[in-house]
Amino acid sequence: MNISVAGRTVTITGNIKSIGDYQALKDTLDGVVANEKSIVINIKDSISITSSVIGYLTKLLQKDNINVQIKVGDENLYELFDEINLVQLFNVTKSL
Repeated sequence: MNISVAGRTVTITGNIKSIGDYQALKDTLDGVVANEKSIVINIKDSISITSSVIGYLTKLLQKDNINVQIKVGDENLYELFDEINLVQLFNVTKSL
């Protein structure tokens, strides 16, 4: 997994699958939300997302009052967000 940041947009390439990925993403997002109240997470090609990342994003949204928008490039990942009823919560959109 690779992460890049441009302003309030965080772009992720590769699969989000390990605790190391979670920690790298958490550290990156912590840096972005220190200066922003709204973030856009662009998940280019991951087919999955870990529960720890979902939990962290939920904390940002509900406890820290950070507006989170997620753009996904993989149809299966979008369907996963839909199945677990998170499309509306995280403003998930497809970026195919």
